[in-house]
Amino acid sequence: MQNNPEYKNFKNIVNIFYNEEIEGIEEIDEKIKGSGRVKIEPKIFYDKFSGDMKVEFKIGDTKMYKIKNLSQFYSLMMKKELYRYGEKLKFTHVKEAFTEESQDILEFIMKYSEIIKFANSNSNSNYKYYGKALSETNIIVGNSAMDDLFEVLKGKKVAFQKDYNIGEIEFTEEQPNVQFKLNKVDEENYVIVPNIEIYKVSIIQGKKNKYLLDESKIYRCNKQFEKAQLKLLELFRQNYITELKLEKNDLPQLFSIIMPRVNNAIQINDIPEKDIEIYKPKKLLVKVFLDFDENDYLVADVKFIYENNEFNPLLDKKQKISFPRNLIGETKALNVFRRTGFMLDTKNLRFILPDNDKIYDFLSDDINYYMSHFEVLVTDNFKKKQIKEPKVESIGIKIENNLLSIDLENLEIDIKELEDVVTRYSLKKKYYRLKDGSFINLTNNKEVDFLEKLITGMDINYKQLEKGEVKLPIYRSLYLNQLLKDIKSTQIIKNGEYREVVNSLDKDKLEEDMQVPENLKTVLRYYQKTGFKWLKTLDNYKFGGILADDMGLRKNNTNIICNIRLY
Repeated sequence: MQNNPEYKNFKNIVNIFYNEEIEGIEEIDEKIKGSGRVKIEPKIFYDKFSGDMKVEFKIGDTKMYKIKNLSQFYSLMMKKELYRYGEKLKFTHVKEAFTEESQDILEFIMKYSEIIKFANSNSNSNYKYYGKALSETNIIVGNSAMDDLFEVLKGKKVAFQKDYNIGEIEFTEEQPNVQFKLNKVDEENYVIVPNIEIYKVSIIQGKKNKYLLDESKIYRCNKQFEKAQLKLLELFRQNYITELKLEKNDLPQLFSIIMPRVNNAIQINDIPEKDIEIYKPKKLLVKVFLDFDENDYLVADVKFIYENNEFNPLLDKKQKISFPRNLIGETKALNVFRRTGFMLDTKNLRFILPDNDKIYDFLSDDINYYMSHFEVLVTDNFKKKQIKEPKVESIGIKIENNLLSIDLENLEIDIKELEDVVTRYSLKKKYYRLKDGSFINLTNNKEVDFLEKLITGMDINYKQLEKGEVKLPIYRSLYLNQLLKDIKSTQIIKNGEYREVVNSLDKDKLEEDMQVPENLKTVLRYYQKTGFKWLKTLDNYKFGGILADDMGLRKNNTNIICNIRLY
Protein backbone atom coordinates (compact mmCIF):
# COMPACT_ATOMS: atom_id res chain seq x y z
CA MET A 1 0.00 0.00 0.00
CA GLN A 2 2.94 2.31 0.72
CA ASN A 3 4.13 2.00 -2.87
CA ASN A 4 0.71 2.46 -4.39
CA PRO A 5 1.24 4.68 -7.48
CA GLU A 6 -2.12 6.35 -6.84
CA TYR A 7 -0.51 8.29 -3.93
CA LYS A 8 2.65 9.26 -5.78
CA ASN A 9 1.43 12.74 -6.80
CA PHE A 10 0.47 13.61 -3.23
CA LYS A 11 3.90 12.60 -1.93
CA ASN A 12 5.57 14.75 -4.59
CA ILE A 13 3.57 17.80 -3.53
CA VAL A 14 4.41 17.18 0.13
CA ASN A 15 8.14 17.04 -0.73
CA ILE A 16 7.94 20.32 -2.71
CA PHE A 17 6.34 22.16 0.21
CA TYR A 18 8.85 20.66 2.69
CA ASN A 19 11.90 21.61 0.60
CA GLU A 20 10.65 25.16 0.06
CA GLU A 21 10.19 25.62 3.81
CA ILE A 22 13.76 24.40 4.46
CA GLU A 23 15.13 26.70 1.74
CA GLY A 24 13.13 29.56 3.24
CA ILE A 25 14.88 29.07 6.59
CA GLU A 26 18.26 29.15 4.88
CA GLU A 27 17.29 32.31 2.98
CA ILE A 28 16.21 34.04 6.18
CA ASP A 29 19.56 33.14 7.76
CA GLU A 30 21.43 34.59 4.77
CA LYS A 31 19.21 37.71 4.80
CA ILE A 32 19.96 38.30 8.48
CA LYS A 33 23.64 37.58 7.96
CA GLY A 34 23.99 40.11 5.14
CA SER A 35 21.33 42.62 6.21
CA GLY A 36 22.13 46.24 5.37
CA ARG A 37 25.70 45.58 4.24
CA VAL A 38 25.42 45.52 0.45
CA LYS A 39 26.47 48.81 -1.18
CA ILE A 40 25.67 50.10 -4.66
CA GLU A 41 28.21 52.21 -6.53
CA PRO A 42 27.11 53.85 -9.79
CA LYS A 43 29.52 54.87 -12.52
CA ILE A 44 28.47 57.38 -15.16
CA PHE A 45 29.76 57.42 -18.74
CA TYR A 46 29.27 60.51 -20.91
CA ASP A 47 30.03 60.94 -24.61
CA LYS A 48 30.56 64.67 -25.21
CA PHE A 49 30.10 64.47 -28.98
CA SER A 50 26.91 62.42 -29.10
CA GLY A 51 25.54 63.73 -25.79
CA ASP A 52 24.75 60.15 -24.70
CA MET A 53 24.91 59.30 -21.01
CA LYS A 54 24.71 55.87 -19.41
CA VAL A 55 25.20 54.49 -15.92
CA GLU A 56 26.57 51.14 -14.74
CA PHE A 57 26.51 49.68 -11.23
CA LYS A 58 28.68 47.68 -8.88
CA ILE A 59 27.43 46.00 -5.71
CA GLY A 60 29.23 44.42 -2.83
CA ASP A 61 30.58 44.66 0.71
CA THR A 62 34.33 44.09 1.05
CA LYS A 63 34.68 43.50 -2.67
CA MET A 64 32.56 45.14 -5.43
CA TYR A 65 31.08 43.19 -8.35
CA LYS A 66 29.62 44.65 -11.52
CA ILE A 67 25.95 43.97 -12.24
CA LYS A 68 26.35 42.35 -15.65
CA ASN A 69 22.67 41.71 -16.28
CA LEU A 70 20.13 44.24 -14.99
CA SER A 71 17.15 42.14 -16.15
CA GLN A 72 18.44 39.25 -14.07
CA PHE A 73 19.04 41.54 -11.10
CA TYR A 74 15.44 42.77 -11.38
CA SER A 75 14.12 39.20 -11.41
CA LEU A 76 16.25 38.23 -8.38
CA MET A 77 14.83 41.18 -6.43
CA MET A 78 11.26 40.45 -7.43
CA LYS A 79 11.56 36.78 -6.45
CA LYS A 80 13.71 37.53 -3.35
CA GLU A 81 16.18 34.89 -4.44
CA LEU A 82 19.55 33.89 -2.98
CA TYR A 83 22.36 34.45 -5.47
CA ARG A 84 26.18 34.37 -5.44
CA TYR A 85 28.14 36.96 -7.46
CA GLY A 86 31.57 35.77 -6.45
CA GLU A 87 33.58 34.32 -3.64
CA LYS A 88 32.81 37.19 -1.28
CA LEU A 89 29.23 38.13 -2.19
CA LYS A 90 26.22 35.94 -1.70
CA PHE A 91 22.95 37.30 -0.35
CA THR A 92 19.17 37.12 -0.60
CA HIS A 93 17.89 39.90 -2.91
CA VAL A 94 15.63 41.92 -0.65
CA LYS A 95 15.68 45.69 0.04
CA GLU A 96 16.83 45.13 3.61
CA ALA A 97 20.09 43.60 2.39
CA PHE A 98 21.28 46.98 1.07
CA THR A 99 22.71 49.88 3.07
CA GLU A 100 20.51 52.83 3.89
CA GLU A 101 22.60 55.05 1.58
CA SER A 102 21.90 52.68 -1.32
CA GLN A 103 18.11 52.55 -1.01
CA ASP A 104 17.35 55.46 -3.40
CA ILE A 105 19.70 54.26 -6.12
CA LEU A 106 18.25 50.75 -5.69
CA GLU A 107 14.79 52.16 -6.50
CA PHE A 108 16.26 53.84 -9.59
CA ILE A 109 17.80 50.55 -10.74
CA MET A 110 14.56 48.64 -10.21
CA LYS A 111 12.49 51.20 -12.14
CA TYR A 112 14.67 51.22 -15.23
CA SER A 113 15.68 47.55 -15.09
CA GLU A 114 12.01 46.67 -15.32
CA ILE A 115 11.82 48.72 -18.53
CA ILE A 116 14.89 46.92 -19.92
CA LYS A 117 13.52 43.49 -19.00
CA PHE A 118 10.13 43.95 -20.61
CA ALA A 119 11.49 45.84 -23.63
CA ASN A 120 13.85 42.95 -24.34
CA SER A 121 11.24 40.26 -23.70
CA ASN A 122 8.92 41.93 -26.24
CA SER A 123 11.57 43.03 -28.75
CA ASN A 124 11.23 42.15 -32.44
CA SER A 125 13.84 41.56 -35.09
CA ASN A 126 15.24 45.10 -34.83
CA TYR A 127 17.87 43.99 -32.33
CA LYS A 128 20.52 46.40 -31.12
CA TYR A 129 22.55 44.84 -28.33
CA TYR A 130 23.41 41.28 -29.42
CA GLY A 131 19.82 40.24 -29.92
CA LYS A 132 18.34 42.61 -27.36
CA ALA A 133 16.44 45.88 -27.80
CA LEU A 134 18.26 47.47 -24.84
CA SER A 135 21.63 46.83 -23.26
CA GLU A 136 21.34 44.86 -20.02
CA THR A 137 24.69 46.01 -18.62
CA ASN A 138 23.74 49.70 -18.20
CA ILE A 139 20.87 52.17 -18.09
CA ILE A 140 20.69 54.78 -20.85
CA VAL A 141 19.98 58.13 -19.19
CA GLY A 142 17.16 59.78 -21.16
CA ASN A 143 15.07 62.82 -20.22
CA SER A 144 13.03 61.26 -17.41
CA ALA A 145 15.94 59.13 -16.20
CA MET A 146 18.11 62.26 -15.92
CA ASP A 147 15.62 63.87 -13.52
CA ASP A 148 15.38 60.67 -11.49
CA LEU A 149 19.15 60.08 -11.43
CA PHE A 150 19.87 63.61 -10.21
CA GLU A 151 17.26 63.29 -7.47
CA VAL A 152 18.89 60.16 -6.01
CA LEU A 153 22.48 61.39 -6.39
CA LYS A 154 22.18 65.09 -5.47
CA GLY A 155 24.85 66.11 -2.98
CA LYS A 156 26.95 63.05 -3.81
CA LYS A 157 30.13 62.40 -5.80
CA VAL A 158 30.22 59.35 -8.06
CA ALA A 159 32.64 57.77 -10.51
CA PHE A 160 32.56 59.50 -13.87
CA GLN A 161 34.10 58.81 -17.26
CA LYS A 162 33.94 61.46 -19.96
CA ASP A 163 35.32 60.14 -23.19
CA TYR A 164 38.60 58.61 -21.93
CA ASN A 165 39.02 60.78 -18.84
CA ILE A 166 38.17 59.07 -15.53
CA GLY A 167 37.39 60.90 -12.33
CA GLU A 168 34.47 61.95 -10.12
CA ILE A 169 31.42 64.11 -10.73
CA GLU A 170 29.32 65.88 -8.08
CA PHE A 171 25.56 66.31 -8.42
CA THR A 172 24.76 69.76 -7.00
CA GLU A 173 21.78 72.09 -6.70
CA GLU A 174 23.94 75.22 -6.55
CA GLN A 175 23.78 77.33 -9.70
CA PRO A 176 26.71 77.46 -12.15
CA ASN A 177 28.97 80.50 -12.16
CA VAL A 178 28.08 81.58 -15.67
CA GLN A 179 28.00 85.30 -16.42
CA PHE A 180 28.18 87.53 -19.48
CA LYS A 181 29.86 90.92 -19.59
CA LEU A 182 29.12 93.95 -21.73
CA ASN A 183 32.41 95.62 -22.62
CA LYS A 184 32.99 98.83 -24.52
CA VAL A 185 35.41 98.37 -27.42
CA ASP A 186 35.43 102.00 -28.61
CA GLU A 187 32.98 104.89 -28.95
CA GLU A 188 30.85 103.05 -31.49
CA ASN A 189 31.27 99.34 -30.69
CA TYR A 190 30.51 97.01 -27.81
CA VAL A 191 30.92 93.28 -27.18
CA ILE A 192 29.24 90.72 -24.91
CA VAL A 193 31.51 87.89 -23.75
CA PRO A 194 30.93 84.92 -21.39
CA ASN A 195 33.18 84.27 -18.39
CA ILE A 196 33.60 80.60 -19.35
CA GLU A 197 34.69 78.61 -22.37
CA ILE A 198 31.24 77.77 -23.67
CA TYR A 199 32.29 74.62 -25.53
CA LYS A 200 33.80 73.03 -22.42
CA VAL A 201 30.41 72.64 -20.80
CA SER A 202 27.48 70.46 -21.86
CA ILE A 203 23.76 71.13 -21.54
CA ILE A 204 21.66 68.08 -20.70
CA GLN A 205 17.90 68.11 -21.17
CA GLY A 206 15.78 66.41 -18.51
CA LYS A 207 12.02 66.09 -18.63
CA LYS A 208 11.43 68.69 -15.91
CA ASN A 209 14.77 70.49 -15.69
CA LYS A 210 17.87 71.35 -17.67
CA TYR A 211 21.34 70.48 -16.40
CA LEU A 212 24.78 71.92 -17.02
CA LEU A 213 27.81 69.63 -16.95
CA ASP A 214 31.35 70.93 -16.53
CA GLU A 215 34.58 69.13 -15.60
CA SER A 216 33.62 68.38 -12.02
CA LYS A 217 29.89 68.98 -11.43
CA ILE A 218 26.42 68.38 -12.80
CA TYR A 219 24.24 71.39 -11.93
CA ARG A 220 20.45 71.32 -11.85
CA CYS A 221 19.48 74.73 -13.26
CA ASN A 222 16.60 76.61 -11.66
CA LYS A 223 14.07 78.35 -13.90
CA GLN A 224 15.61 81.79 -13.46
CA PHE A 225 19.07 80.56 -14.52
CA GLU A 226 17.53 78.55 -17.34
CA LYS A 227 15.72 81.57 -18.81
CA ALA A 228 18.70 83.91 -18.49
CA GLN A 229 22.28 82.59 -18.45
CA LEU A 230 21.48 79.19 -19.93
CA LYS A 231 19.38 80.73 -22.72
CA LEU A 232 22.24 83.05 -23.69
CA LEU A 233 24.71 80.18 -23.50
CA GLU A 234 22.58 78.06 -25.82
CA LEU A 235 22.26 80.92 -28.32
CA PHE A 236 26.01 81.47 -28.37
CA ARG A 237 26.55 77.76 -29.07
CA GLN A 238 23.81 77.57 -31.71
CA ASN A 239 25.37 80.51 -33.57
CA TYR A 240 28.92 79.14 -33.14
CA ILE A 241 30.20 82.33 -31.52
CA THR A 242 32.27 83.04 -28.44
CA GLU A 243 31.43 86.76 -28.32
CA LEU A 244 28.53 88.93 -29.45
CA LYS A 245 29.36 92.18 -31.18
CA LEU A 246 26.96 95.14 -31.36
CA GLU A 247 26.98 98.78 -32.34
CA LYS A 248 26.13 101.82 -30.27
CA ASN A 249 22.80 102.06 -32.11
CA ASP A 250 21.95 98.52 -30.95
CA LEU A 251 22.05 99.45 -27.26
CA PRO A 252 18.35 100.51 -27.05
CA GLN A 253 17.31 97.05 -28.28
CA LEU A 254 19.74 95.40 -25.87
CA PHE A 255 18.21 97.21 -22.92
CA SER A 256 14.58 96.98 -24.05
CA ILE A 257 14.46 93.37 -25.30
CA ILE A 258 17.38 91.31 -23.99
CA MET A 259 18.18 92.82 -20.60
CA PRO A 260 14.62 92.57 -19.15
CA ARG A 261 14.63 88.85 -20.02
CA VAL A 262 18.07 87.89 -18.70
CA ASN A 263 17.95 90.11 -15.60
CA ASN A 264 21.45 90.16 -14.05
CA ALA A 265 23.03 87.68 -16.44
CA ILE A 266 24.84 90.46 -18.31
CA GLN A 267 27.16 92.60 -16.22
CA ILE A 268 28.16 96.05 -17.46
CA ASN A 269 31.89 96.71 -17.22
CA ASP A 270 33.72 100.03 -17.26
CA ILE A 271 30.81 101.95 -18.78
CA PRO A 272 29.60 105.01 -16.81
CA GLU A 273 26.03 104.69 -15.55
CA LYS A 274 25.14 108.05 -17.09
CA ASP A 275 26.04 106.68 -20.53
CA ILE A 276 23.94 103.57 -19.98
CA GLU A 277 20.92 105.53 -18.73
CA ILE A 278 20.63 107.17 -22.14
CA TYR A 279 19.76 103.81 -23.69
CA LYS A 280 17.58 102.33 -20.98
CA PRO A 281 13.85 102.74 -21.70
CA LYS A 282 11.85 104.68 -19.14
CA LYS A 283 8.73 103.25 -17.54
CA LEU A 284 5.98 102.54 -20.07
CA LEU A 285 2.50 103.87 -19.30
CA VAL A 286 -0.41 102.67 -21.42
CA LYS A 287 -3.39 105.01 -21.59
CA VAL A 288 -6.69 103.72 -23.04
CA PHE A 289 -9.71 105.85 -24.02
CA LEU A 290 -12.95 103.85 -24.25
CA ASP A 291 -16.10 104.91 -26.08
CA PHE A 292 -18.93 103.61 -28.26
CA ASP A 293 -19.24 104.81 -31.87
CA GLU A 294 -22.41 105.57 -33.86
CA ASN A 295 -22.92 101.83 -34.48
CA ASP A 296 -22.60 101.04 -30.77
CA TYR A 297 -19.30 99.29 -31.41
CA LEU A 298 -16.77 99.55 -28.59
CA VAL A 299 -13.73 101.59 -29.63
CA ALA A 300 -10.39 102.04 -27.87
CA ASP A 301 -7.85 104.75 -28.58
CA VAL A 302 -4.40 103.85 -27.23
CA LYS A 303 -1.47 106.01 -26.22
CA PHE A 304 1.98 104.91 -25.09
CA ILE A 305 3.68 107.32 -22.71
CA TYR A 306 7.33 107.56 -21.65
CA GLU A 307 7.68 110.46 -19.21
CA ASN A 308 6.88 113.51 -21.39
CA ASN A 309 6.71 111.56 -24.65
CA GLU A 310 3.29 110.37 -25.82
CA PHE A 311 2.41 108.71 -29.13
CA ASN A 312 -0.12 106.47 -30.86
CA PRO A 313 1.51 103.03 -31.35
CA LEU A 314 -0.79 102.31 -34.32
CA LEU A 315 0.78 105.03 -36.42
CA ASP A 316 3.19 104.10 -39.19
CA LYS A 317 6.09 102.26 -37.53
CA LYS A 318 8.47 104.37 -39.57
CA GLN A 319 7.63 107.39 -37.42
CA LYS A 320 10.80 108.82 -35.93
CA ILE A 321 11.04 108.31 -32.19
CA SER A 322 14.29 109.47 -30.67
CA PHE A 323 14.04 107.87 -27.21
CA PRO A 324 14.53 104.23 -26.15
CA ARG A 325 11.34 102.21 -25.89
CA ASN A 326 10.27 99.11 -23.98
CA LEU A 327 9.44 97.09 -27.09
CA ILE A 328 8.55 93.92 -25.17
CA GLY A 329 6.18 95.83 -22.91
CA GLU A 330 4.57 97.56 -25.90
CA THR A 331 4.03 94.28 -27.74
CA LYS A 332 2.49 92.64 -24.66
CA ALA A 333 0.14 95.61 -24.22
CA LEU A 334 -1.05 95.47 -27.85
CA ASN A 335 -1.54 91.70 -27.58
CA VAL A 336 -3.97 92.27 -24.71
CA PHE A 337 -6.31 94.07 -27.14
CA ARG A 338 -6.04 91.27 -29.68
CA ARG A 339 -6.69 88.56 -27.08
CA THR A 340 -9.89 90.27 -25.95
CA GLY A 341 -11.23 90.41 -29.51
CA PHE A 342 -10.38 93.94 -30.64
CA MET A 343 -9.64 94.49 -34.32
CA LEU A 344 -7.59 97.22 -35.92
CA ASP A 345 -9.51 100.19 -37.29
CA THR A 346 -6.94 101.33 -39.86
CA LYS A 347 -8.94 104.37 -40.90
CA ASN A 348 -9.07 105.89 -37.43
CA LEU A 349 -5.90 104.24 -36.09
CA ARG A 350 -7.61 102.70 -33.09
CA PHE A 351 -8.99 99.36 -31.93
CA ILE A 352 -12.63 98.42 -32.46
CA LEU A 353 -14.83 95.66 -30.98
CA PRO A 354 -17.99 95.10 -33.07
CA ASP A 355 -19.15 91.75 -31.70
CA ASN A 356 -21.86 91.97 -29.03
CA ASP A 357 -20.74 88.80 -27.25
CA LYS A 358 -17.19 90.12 -26.97
CA ILE A 359 -18.42 93.56 -25.87
CA TYR A 360 -20.46 91.94 -23.12
CA ASP A 361 -17.47 89.83 -22.02
CA PHE A 362 -15.31 92.95 -22.02
CA LEU A 363 -17.75 94.94 -19.87
CA SER A 364 -18.42 92.07 -17.47
CA ASP A 365 -14.86 90.78 -17.04
CA ASP A 366 -12.01 91.90 -19.33
CA ILE A 367 -12.26 95.56 -18.34
CA ASN A 368 -11.02 94.63 -14.86
CA TYR A 369 -7.69 93.52 -16.35
CA TYR A 370 -7.43 96.73 -18.35
CA MET A 371 -8.09 98.86 -15.29
CA SER A 372 -5.45 97.03 -13.24
CA HIS A 373 -2.72 97.23 -15.93
CA PHE A 374 -3.51 100.41 -17.89
CA GLU A 375 -4.79 103.90 -17.23
CA VAL A 376 -8.39 103.70 -18.47
CA LEU A 377 -10.43 106.78 -19.34
CA VAL A 378 -14.06 106.60 -20.48
CA THR A 379 -16.56 108.98 -22.01
CA ASP A 380 -20.03 109.80 -20.66
CA ASN A 381 -21.41 107.90 -23.63
CA PHE A 382 -19.48 104.81 -22.50
CA LYS A 383 -20.82 105.12 -18.95
CA LYS A 384 -24.41 105.05 -20.25
CA LYS A 385 -23.94 101.73 -22.02
CA GLN A 386 -22.89 99.43 -19.24
CA ILE A 387 -24.41 96.18 -17.97
CA LYS A 388 -27.59 96.81 -16.04
CA GLU A 389 -29.51 94.84 -13.46
CA PRO A 390 -32.97 96.40 -13.94
CA LYS A 391 -35.31 96.19 -10.98
CA VAL A 392 -39.04 95.95 -10.63
CA GLU A 393 -39.25 98.91 -8.25
CA SER A 394 -42.91 98.44 -7.28
CA ILE A 395 -46.06 96.63 -8.34
CA GLY A 396 -49.58 97.75 -7.60
CA ILE A 397 -52.15 94.98 -7.21
CA LYS A 398 -55.84 95.37 -6.62
CA ILE A 399 -59.16 93.61 -7.14
CA GLU A 400 -62.10 95.67 -8.30
CA ASN A 401 -65.22 94.81 -10.26
CA ASN A 402 -64.28 91.12 -9.95
CA LEU A 403 -61.07 91.67 -11.92
CA LEU A 404 -57.44 91.40 -10.88
CA SER A 405 -55.53 94.54 -11.86
CA ILE A 406 -51.69 94.61 -11.99
CA ASP A 407 -49.85 97.94 -12.31
CA LEU A 408 -46.45 97.47 -14.04
CA GLU A 409 -45.62 101.09 -14.80
CA ASN A 410 -42.59 101.18 -12.48
CA LEU A 411 -40.40 98.79 -14.49
CA GLU A 412 -36.82 99.78 -15.29
CA ILE A 413 -37.22 98.03 -18.63
CA ASP A 414 -38.85 99.72 -21.61
CA ILE A 415 -42.18 97.93 -22.09
CA LYS A 416 -41.62 98.02 -25.86
CA GLU A 417 -38.49 95.89 -25.47
CA LEU A 418 -39.84 93.59 -22.79
CA GLU A 419 -40.94 90.89 -25.24
CA ASP A 420 -37.42 90.64 -26.69
CA VAL A 421 -35.91 90.58 -23.19
CA VAL A 422 -38.21 87.77 -22.06
CA THR A 423 -37.62 85.82 -25.28
CA ARG A 424 -33.83 85.99 -24.82
CA TYR A 425 -34.23 84.94 -21.20
CA SER A 426 -36.41 81.95 -22.20
CA LEU A 427 -33.65 80.89 -24.60
CA LYS A 428 -31.22 80.99 -21.64
CA LYS A 429 -29.07 83.72 -23.16
CA LYS A 430 -26.71 85.49 -20.77
CA TYR A 431 -27.56 89.03 -21.85
CA TYR A 432 -29.84 91.26 -23.91
CA ARG A 433 -28.63 94.44 -25.54
CA LEU A 434 -31.15 97.25 -25.33
CA LYS A 435 -31.75 99.73 -28.12
CA ASP A 436 -29.84 102.40 -26.18
CA GLY A 437 -26.71 100.22 -26.43
CA SER A 438 -26.64 99.08 -22.81
CA PHE A 439 -26.93 95.45 -21.69
CA ILE A 440 -29.22 93.57 -19.35
CA ASN A 441 -27.64 90.69 -17.48
CA LEU A 442 -30.02 87.73 -17.80
CA THR A 443 -28.02 85.29 -15.67
CA ASN A 444 -29.73 84.57 -12.32
CA ASN A 445 -31.91 87.65 -12.80
CA LYS A 446 -34.85 87.23 -10.41
CA GLU A 447 -36.73 90.26 -11.76
CA VAL A 448 -36.66 89.05 -15.37
CA ASP A 449 -37.50 85.53 -14.17
CA PHE A 450 -40.56 86.97 -12.39
CA LEU A 451 -41.70 88.88 -15.49
CA GLU A 452 -41.22 85.80 -17.71
CA LYS A 453 -43.33 83.63 -15.39
CA LEU A 454 -45.93 86.37 -14.98
CA ILE A 455 -46.36 86.95 -18.71
CA THR A 456 -46.18 83.36 -19.93
CA GLY A 457 -47.96 81.82 -16.93
CA MET A 458 -50.91 84.24 -17.20
CA ASP A 459 -51.03 84.41 -21.01
CA ILE A 460 -50.57 88.17 -20.91
CA ASN A 461 -50.54 89.92 -24.28
CA TYR A 462 -47.59 92.28 -24.69
CA LYS A 463 -49.95 94.89 -26.16
CA GLN A 464 -51.72 94.96 -22.81
CA LEU A 465 -48.45 95.75 -21.08
CA GLU A 466 -47.93 98.91 -23.13
CA LYS A 467 -50.82 100.47 -21.21
CA GLY A 468 -48.91 99.91 -17.97
CA GLU A 469 -51.84 98.10 -16.32
CA VAL A 470 -53.05 94.55 -16.95
CA LYS A 471 -56.53 93.29 -16.04
CA LEU A 472 -57.01 89.56 -15.50
CA PRO A 473 -59.63 87.15 -14.10
CA ILE A 474 -59.69 87.14 -10.32
CA TYR A 475 -58.71 83.48 -10.06
CA ARG A 476 -55.17 84.45 -11.22
CA SER A 477 -54.65 85.93 -7.75
CA LEU A 478 -53.31 82.69 -6.32
CA TYR A 479 -50.67 82.23 -9.04
CA LEU A 480 -49.63 85.86 -8.77
CA ASN A 481 -49.31 85.67 -5.01
CA GLN A 482 -46.93 82.71 -5.35
CA LEU A 483 -44.75 84.59 -7.88
CA LEU A 484 -44.47 87.63 -5.63
CA LYS A 485 -42.58 85.59 -3.02
CA ASP A 486 -39.52 85.47 -5.35
CA ILE A 487 -38.99 89.24 -5.67
CA LYS A 488 -38.34 90.30 -2.11
CA SER A 489 -36.67 93.61 -3.05
CA THR A 490 -39.76 94.86 -4.90
CA GLN A 491 -42.35 96.99 -3.14
CA ILE A 492 -45.72 95.24 -3.40
CA ILE A 493 -48.74 97.53 -2.99
CA LYS A 494 -51.92 95.49 -2.42
CA ASN A 495 -55.41 96.78 -1.92
CA GLY A 496 -57.68 95.42 0.81
CA GLU A 497 -59.82 93.18 -1.36
CA TYR A 498 -56.78 91.44 -2.84
CA ARG A 499 -55.39 90.86 0.64
CA GLU A 500 -58.74 89.46 1.74
CA VAL A 501 -58.80 86.98 -1.15
CA VAL A 502 -55.28 85.60 -0.67
CA ASN A 503 -55.68 85.48 3.12
CA SER A 504 -58.96 83.59 2.78
CA LEU A 505 -57.25 80.96 0.70
CA ASP A 506 -54.55 80.44 3.32
CA LYS A 507 -54.83 76.91 4.74
CA ASP A 508 -54.66 77.97 8.39
CA LYS A 509 -57.23 80.73 7.88
CA LEU A 510 -59.41 78.21 6.06
CA GLU A 511 -59.45 75.97 9.15
CA GLU A 512 -60.44 78.85 11.42
CA ASP A 513 -63.06 80.70 9.39
CA MET A 514 -64.93 78.14 7.33
CA GLN A 515 -67.40 75.81 9.07
CA VAL A 516 -68.76 72.46 7.85
CA PRO A 517 -72.55 72.00 8.10
CA GLU A 518 -73.69 70.06 11.19
CA ASN A 519 -75.21 67.24 9.16
CA LEU A 520 -71.84 66.55 7.51
CA LYS A 521 -69.48 66.80 10.48
CA THR A 522 -69.96 63.19 11.53
CA VAL A 523 -69.96 61.86 7.95
CA LEU A 524 -66.86 63.49 6.46
CA ARG A 525 -63.30 62.50 7.16
CA TYR A 526 -60.71 65.18 7.99
CA TYR A 527 -59.38 65.65 4.46
CA GLN A 528 -62.94 65.65 3.06
CA LYS A 529 -63.81 68.50 5.39
CA THR A 530 -60.79 70.39 4.05
CA GLY A 531 -62.04 69.74 0.52
CA PHE A 532 -65.47 71.10 1.41
CA LYS A 533 -63.99 74.30 2.91
CA TRP A 534 -61.75 74.81 -0.10
CA LEU A 535 -64.61 74.39 -2.55
CA LYS A 536 -66.82 76.73 -0.55
CA THR A 537 -64.12 79.42 -0.56
CA LEU A 538 -63.68 79.11 -4.33
CA ASP A 539 -67.43 79.48 -4.74
CA ASN A 540 -67.46 82.62 -2.62
CA TYR A 541 -64.99 84.32 -5.00
CA LYS A 542 -66.58 82.90 -8.18
CA PHE A 543 -63.59 80.62 -8.82
CA GLY A 544 -64.12 77.40 -10.75
CA GLY A 545 -63.09 73.88 -9.85
CA ILE A 546 -63.18 70.36 -11.32
CA LEU A 547 -63.79 67.19 -9.35
CA ALA A 548 -61.32 64.36 -9.87
CA ASP A 549 -62.78 60.90 -9.26
CA ASP A 550 -59.51 59.08 -8.53
CA MET A 551 -58.78 59.62 -4.84
CA GLY A 552 -61.48 57.55 -3.12
CA LEU A 553 -63.21 60.59 -1.67
CA ARG A 554 -66.78 59.13 -1.80
CA LYS A 555 -68.20 62.06 -3.79
CA ASN A 556 -71.36 60.17 -4.73
CA ASN A 557 -72.35 59.85 -1.08
CA THR A 558 -71.38 63.29 0.13
CA ASN A 559 -71.45 65.51 -2.95
CA ILE A 560 -68.12 66.89 -1.76
CA ILE A 561 -65.43 67.98 -4.20
CA CYS A 562 -62.09 67.50 -2.53
CA ASN A 563 -59.59 67.82 -5.35
CA ILE A 564 -59.84 71.16 -7.15
CA ARG A 565 -58.27 72.26 -10.38
CA LEU A 566 -58.48 76.00 -11.03
CA TYR A 567 -59.13 77.68 -14.38
